[in-house]
Amino acid sequence: MATRFELVLHGRNPAALRAAGEEALRMVEELESRLSLFRPGSEIARLNARAAREPVRITPEVFALLQHAQRLHAESGGAFDITVAPLVRCWGFMGGAGHLARPEEVAEARAKVGMGLVRLNAEEFTVQFARDGVMLDLGAIGKGYAVERAAEALREAGVVSALLHGGTSTVQAIGQPPGEEFWKIAIETPSPSPDAPPALLATVPLKDEAMSVSGVWGHCFEDGGRTFGHILDPRTGEPALGTVLAAVILPSATETDALSTALLTLGSAGHGTISALRPGMRTLVVSESGGKLSVEARGITTRPPAG
Repeated sequence: MATRFELVLHGRNPAALRAAGEEALRMVEELESRLSLFRPGSEIARLNARAAREPVRITPEVFALLQHAQRLHAESGGAFDITVAPLVRCWGFMGGAGHLARPEEVAEARAKVGMGLVRLNAEEFTVQFARDGVMLDLGAIGKGYAVERAAEALREAGVVSALLHGGTSTVQAIGQPPGEEFWKIAIETPSPSPDAPPALLATVPLKDEAMSVSGVWGHCFEDGGRTFGHILDPRTGEPALGTVLAAVILPSATETDALSTALLTLGSAGHGTISALRPGMRTLVVSESGGKLSVEARGITTRPPAG
């Protein structure tokens, strides 16, 4: 996950709150050690190293997460795909700032992408890849899953008022802060300039809900006057274009993390499809064309964008 997790807890027993918070963060660290693509001893790293040659047994918990990812892949029409890692590497975003990929490189990487290449055996809890080069990357779901599991640990410890986030892009609210009806979370208007002064796009009220925000600007590169972001469309092999920010609100941080990525990939054309996947889902899409921003929101009150 390679990101910072923070939490705020309210209650009358500081010692108990500290213990609960430390246990929640310990759980995040343990999940990082099991889910990270970059840790050689993780379950995902073992799959990537061996599953093209033989079935690899994994823990039931991680197997269930892969099944969840498989369902989300189907529901999103392939816009969310944990096998996207070969494309991430092809475009230079795996540990790098990104670079333009040649068409033949994209074609080669695409041949290794697709959940149809991942065989899940629910009886044996094994995973096998259909060909060499398939690679799992849980970056678009693992952080949300860790936030959700940490929130479950806090609730089990009796915490009734808390806010926790992973990398500021996924946030989970438990209850509400003292004296307030909701936690209030700001979404800033996206800007291609990291030095631009922040401008408020929306203030989102959360209570026992999670919100994930996926964006393009901030991890992108420019070539030939075009901006290429790190969110890649697994169906085409190309960076998602036209959409610069997407937000999803649901009770499950696992699902908001994955579906915000899918919504950013599909953009306004797929907004209706994604927003209809779950009852009560709130969504936001910000598109860019000719230097102008346009906003589509469902269940979220926004301000007019500055750009």
